[in-house]
Amino acid sequence: MANGDLALPSPDSDEDGPYALVGATRAKRGFADALEKRLVSLVAPTRREAGALAYHVHRDRADRDFFVFYEAWSSVQTLRQHLAQPYIQEFLAERQNYLDGDLDIRWLRMSSPYNT
Repeated sequence: MANGDLALPSPDSDEDGPYALVGATRAKRGFADALEKRLVSLVAPTRREAGALAYHVHRDRADRDFFVFYEAWSSVQTLRQHLAQPYIQEFLAERQNYLDGDLDIRWLRMSSPYNT
């Protein structure tokens, strides 16, 4: 990945909110529609997972080759379980078929209160 592997940073000792991330990527020329379809195919099974609080895929309105996704999980453990799912491992293994470069993932600390 552009910023390292999927080694999730541990939550800070004073964190009590969700564990979240934002990712961005660019499709190879001519692959944007296929990438969008592939990313959207991950939404339903992900949202059914225990601990999934939010999972959204976005496509830039002006730059149709650029995608952003946002995830929030109840804990770092539930995100680790998600990343181990066969359908996620399959996407990670085949992602270079679609991507110009790689995924840029930012591990987030939620600053605002989270209301359940």
